Parts: sequence; C-alpha cells; structure tokens
Amino acid sequence: MLDTLVLYGMNRASIGVQDFDPAVQQAIGRLQSFEQTALTVAHLRRANVQSLNMDLLYGLPFQTPERLAASLEQVMALSPDRLALYGYAHVPWMSKRQVMIKAEDLPDAEARFGLAELARRMLVADGFEPIGIDHFARPEDSLTRAQIKGHLRRNFQGYTDDTAEVLIGLGASAISKFPQGYSQNHPSTAAYVAAITDGGLAAAKGHRLTPTDAWVARAIEMLMCRFEINVDILRAEFPAFSCAIGQSLSNLCDSYPKALFFHDGLMTVRPEYVPLVRILAGKLDLFQSARKAHSAAI
Repeated sequence: MLDTLVLYGMNRASIGVQDFDPAVQQAIGRLQSFEQTALTVAHLRRANVQSLNMDLLYGLPFQTPERLAASLEQVMALSPDRLALYGYAHVPWMSKRQVMIKAEDLPDAEARFGLAELARRMLVADGFEPIGIDHFARPEDSLTRAQIKGHLRRNFQGYTDDTAEVLIGLGASAISKFPQGYSQNHPSTAAYVAAITDGGLAAAKGHRLTPTDAWVARAIEMLMCRFEINVDILRAEFPAFSCAIGQSLSNLCDSYPKALFFHDGLMTVRPEYVPLVRILAGKLDLFQSARKAHSAAI
C-alpha cells in the first residue's frame, strides 16, 4: 500500500505512535512495537518521502513520566520531521472501544499537564520548535517557516502551512472542508463502502457555515495559531460584523482579565496562559454550551 501511495505522488506521511510502552499499548488495545514502526519509517525513507510526522498521546492509562520519556526517546531516535502531541480524550459514550479503559487508570488533570510539559521540554531540548499548542517541527520544516511568517493555519488534521480553501477527506469518518461549510463521511467503514458502491455520496452529514460562523472560525484560528487576534484584520475581513466582533472580544477579555489583554488592536494571550488557549478559544464558539458529547480538552 505504501509503495502504491508513493507511486501516485505521496510525499508526506504520518504514523500514529501514541506510546511505545507495552503496558500502555495493552491498556488501549493498540499493540505496535518500536521495531515494527522503525521498519515502516525505513521503508518510507527509502521511498524518498520528504516529510515524516508522528502522532503521540499524553493522558493515556498507566502512562507515567518515566514511560512517556522512554517513548519519546524512541520516537526521537527515528528522526521525524514533525510531531503532534495530543491529549487523550476519554469518551466511552461515543467511542465504544474505550469502554474497556477504566477511568481510574487515567492520569488526573494535574498529571496530564505534567506529562504534556515533560514532552514539550524533551522535544525542545532535541531541537524541535513548538508549533501552536500541540505540534512540533524541525527549524527547517515548512511548518516552522509558516509560523515565523504568520502563515500558519489549523484544520481537522492539526496545524498546517496549506492555505487552500478546500480540503477533501478520504475514508470512513473523514471530514472535508469547503468555503461553504463542512461534510463528514459515514463513520462506519461498512456504510462508507456501501454508499460508494451504490454510486452515492460518501458524506453522511454536514454543516453549512453562516456568516457568523465564518468570522468566529477565523477568530478561533487566529487565537490557536498566533495566540492573538488581530481585531483590525478580522473587522476588515468581516465588515458587516464589526460591532459583534468588538463586543465578543471585549466580553472575552473582561471575563479572563488575567489571561488576555488588548494592545494596539491585538487581543493577546499572556504567555503563562498559552497552555489554556483551547479553552479560551472555546468560549468564542457559539455552540460550546450545546456540545455535551465530548470531554473537556485540558
């Protein structure tokens, strides 16, 4: 499969590692040895795949600082160009396979934060540049250059330097993005395959963006990518919502005066509150109060 993808132009690859510790892998039902992963990496390198990303998770069952540090050492030995470090979200009411994971085996909020900080320190010491809240890249990587130039974007795959307005998701549950809104394919592989086989559309549901959705999404992306919102740019892009933008950002700043401040047309997150920027961004989301299916991202 990898050879076929390379043949048809694949030049970037991402490998889900999560954690290499056997006890953690056993708890999440994802057995994937370091040796197996190293063989895959070697195969991709031989095929001249230009960029390699790896995904890691913190907050997993039985995960300790010592186990995470050992996994990070193994990951860094494989020399990826980018890394994504996501917090595990325990949502057994949505993901049925998570029913097998006991909540008491998970690290608490303070321990989760400690794991994230440990990973950040180790990766920065190894020469990675922090990108946004949960990505890391080598100094020469295009993601790092995009952050320096202010061109960094964020989509369903995380941070990206791709500024295209259209993103096509392939496969079961994949989400596509269009200027008009979003669509998501059938989450079930069987339903996804059946829909295509019958000549229908892979999409099962979607959301049409309203003008209000559009400016809120832009404000959230600014906050997540640069830890600040340029009010002048936002108003210039959405002039019809100038008053609403000013009122919403003022309310947010008033609600979190220790975390946010205004200066020269910028609403900026104070450095010590950057780890909580996802929560601050969530307060701009008009649908936040209605979202009850997901766990809090802390």
